[in-house]
Amino acid sequence: MLTMGSLPVLTFICVVCAVWSLGHGQQVGYGYRLVSVDQGSDGSLIGSLELIQQTNTYGPDIPHLRLYVKHETEDRVRVHITDAQTKRWEVPQELLSREQAPADLPVSSRKAKPAKSAFEFSKFAGGELIVSFISNPFGFAIKRKSNGDVLFNSSYGNLVFKDQYLEVTTGLPATASLYGLGENTQPNGIKILPKEAYTLYTTDISAINLNTDLYGSHPFYMDVRNGGISHGVLLLNSNGMDVFYTGNALTYKVIGGVLDFYFFAGTSPLDVVQQYTALIGRPVAQPYWAFGFHQCRWGYKNVSDITNVVENYNKSQIPLDVIWNDDDHMDGAKDFTLDPINYPEYKLRPFLDRIHANGMRYVVLIDPGIAINTSYGTFQRGMADDVFIKHGGSPFLGQVWPGAVYFPDFLNPKTVNFWADEISHFHQMVPVDGLWIDMNEISNFCSGKCSIPTNRSCPGTGFPWECCLDRTNITATRWDVPPYKINASGTQVPLGFKTIATSSVHYNGVLEYDAHSLYGLSQAIATHKALQNLLDKRPFVLTRSTFVGSGSYAAHWTGDNKATWEDLRYSISTILNFGMFGMPMVGADICGFYPDTTEELCGRWIQLGAFYPFSRDHSNLASKRQELYLWDSVAKSARKALGLGYRLLPYLYTLNYDAHTTGAPIARPLFFSFPQDPETYAVSKQFLLGPGVLISPVLYNKTTSVNAYFPKGSWYNLNDMTMAVKSSGQYVTLQAPMDTINVHVCEGMILPMQRGGMTTTVARMTPFTLIIAFPLGFQSTGGKAKGHLFLDSGEDVDMKIAEGKSTYVDFSAESDGKKVRLVSQVESGSYGLSQGWVVEKLMILGLSKSHLSSQIAFQLDGKPFTSSSFTYSVQPLSTSAEQSQGGGAIMELNGLALPVGRNIDLSWTL
Repeated sequence: MLTMGSLPVLTFICVVCAVWSLGHGQQVGYGYRLVSVDQGSDGSLIGSLELIQQTNTYGPDIPHLRLYVKHETEDRVRVHITDAQTKRWEVPQELLSREQAPADLPVSSRKAKPAKSAFEFSKFAGGELIVSFISNPFGFAIKRKSNGDVLFNSSYGNLVFKDQYLEVTTGLPATASLYGLGENTQPNGIKILPKEAYTLYTTDISAINLNTDLYGSHPFYMDVRNGGISHGVLLLNSNGMDVFYTGNALTYKVIGGVLDFYFFAGTSPLDVVQQYTALIGRPVAQPYWAFGFHQCRWGYKNVSDITNVVENYNKSQIPLDVIWNDDDHMDGAKDFTLDPINYPEYKLRPFLDRIHANGMRYVVLIDPGIAINTSYGTFQRGMADDVFIKHGGSPFLGQVWPGAVYFPDFLNPKTVNFWADEISHFHQMVPVDGLWIDMNEISNFCSGKCSIPTNRSCPGTGFPWECCLDRTNITATRWDVPPYKINASGTQVPLGFKTIATSSVHYNGVLEYDAHSLYGLSQAIATHKALQNLLDKRPFVLTRSTFVGSGSYAAHWTGDNKATWEDLRYSISTILNFGMFGMPMVGADICGFYPDTTEELCGRWIQLGAFYPFSRDHSNLASKRQELYLWDSVAKSARKALGLGYRLLPYLYTLNYDAHTTGAPIARPLFFSFPQDPETYAVSKQFLLGPGVLISPVLYNKTTSVNAYFPKGSWYNLNDMTMAVKSSGQYVTLQAPMDTINVHVCEGMILPMQRGGMTTTVARMTPFTLIIAFPLGFQSTGGKAKGHLFLDSGEDVDMKIAEGKSTYVDFSAESDGKKVRLVSQVESGSYGLSQGWVVEKLMILGLSKSHLSSQIAFQLDGKPFTSSSFTYSVQPLSTSAEQSQGGGAIMELNGLALPVGRNIDLSWTL
């Protein structure tokens, strides 16, 4: 590496700066010049930026900025820009732990090169990312060392940095495929489309609103380019923002905070997510039971109602693991209470004892709003501890389901303790297994400054979501009416519309204006901590509002959807996006939240929803009941789809382990496994579970076939393993009868499965089957397959490989057409042995038809293997798409009883 003084300067380059003028012809800003550059003692680069020319559009420019650049790892670069003289709002370390950009570092001062000159900066000789700079006007670019590809170039537009308006633009090649920037419902599929504006500001607005700011804020995108080479970009900023994509440029318009960019080198899509979650936190380990089927409804009237639901699922032989209550269990919609008439403790506790004895669980909802009621213990204790968000020195008054409420401030350490105590009090009365935190954007049925009316009751006789408080607009502060209006709710509504006034104040003087989108994250952290400390088990928390890092504490569902075929389709893109956001445990309300579903739609939705990572049927009290047993056809679909899903539980749970340890999504776009196939980049009506289980649902009514895309390779139907697709990378029409969803496993996979059961408790203790998927026609080139398996109690706090606590197994298989060999390498096998788990069956896919009549000799650990219970059979495969030469066959080995916790070396000649 060449150096200029103490700076790691690689070479000098020329950069052309394009002029970018935005804002109805107004010049928003003229940019900055880089006037000095220094090397920090931590290997960083520190620069001083000076304003070129002042403008007053959206307020005056901040005259002096501080630039901080650091290669934090070999695959991650940070570029941080803030006010050089005044500390600005940033996402608190307490919510998202990371390296801090130091305010002061020892430096050796060096002047920047003259205007229009530029230099490159790279700390790691082996690192993939290089940061380059231009001095006047200032711009920076991120490029790859390996091929010179420019990933981000802010010189496409002028940098603008005002107190309440920040703007930066990067140029992008027309061939870039972008994903992310949520949460929003994307009607045209998973790819970010040109000429769309993406607003990020947490909002209680139904998920039926398209391309609109929804419940979460995730200012992260992935860019997949030619050949599948991918990178990621995070702007870590909690303030509201608009992001505009034109097809050749991406512009951020942010109403506060700092510009804190992180760039992730990739180079595969999976690498990007692994690197991203290494920064923001790995996904939380989910309990085993969370991967079962969940049933919920807003409108379960009493304990008898939920009792009947559980019994009817059992009678219908439809798996069910978790029964939920919305707010029906509460006394007047007040958190941590029970309705004394419909859900009295003396009736609810015996019900919970019965379902717990049967291996089932119970989850209930809690909202953040605490009812103002002097006889209500939670309110009394909250007031005594002074835990509520303030406005004008008093708790901010809002309205949600119980009527007038105050909102706990989870940035306050006292609130975290208060919340834990309330959960503990409630759990003594109701031993719930998890908590559902809803309405935490924050949702408020009123806007502005409110007071409790003295001349009428509130809530009144109207709908409970109608504001009944006396209220006045708040327009006196620049926080409530900022100079730039983001496109909130798709119509530029005020920031405080149906939420907390943005001039409200949190702990230590933090403004709601800055911290608004962090509320769901802060509540999830407090709830997760409370449950873990209380139960000493792996917590289950479901949250509606999310931010960067929320996946380390909670699962997510996609919110209030509609019972329409369109919403069925939209659910896939949202779920895939959240996997990229580091929240792999995600699902949509199966059959639709409202209005009335239909038999056909519900049948098709459970077929898809059985393979959501989080699988829950949930409906609105104004909608007709939609439990899966209410229609014979839906019950049949549910038994078939959930039956397969429960047999796949060991695979899904292992993906849970992978997510927790590496960040890998559970549900993934096809391009994650096939990044070099550009046809996969826009596939939004199918997805993968893990690296190689392909889900191809029916998404249109009155349809009994699917035009599914199959990347190159051999794909085997898990509903009927004698059926296979051999594809060169093409669309294939699959038959999809009304009770069937197509699920295929890809060549090269070893897929662990079990027998299934009515609950995960039963299913996880059944014997294993290994599906070994060789390529069709592999005999000429050899065939290989691999897989792995993680096993533990399903609810230990720590999800890791530990002797006596868990078992991890790597499987590998290979064949040259004459011999097949399966090997397992076990780590910490004692736990698996103690549970008595065995592999009872192998199914080997892709063999040659010539093996149909072969006499086969088996060896286990180098010795002849025979057993009175052991049998094997071979049958032909039926292939579609490209026919393999000579066809294929499937071999089934039964009665093996091979201990999972012990190394296996099984081979046989063909």
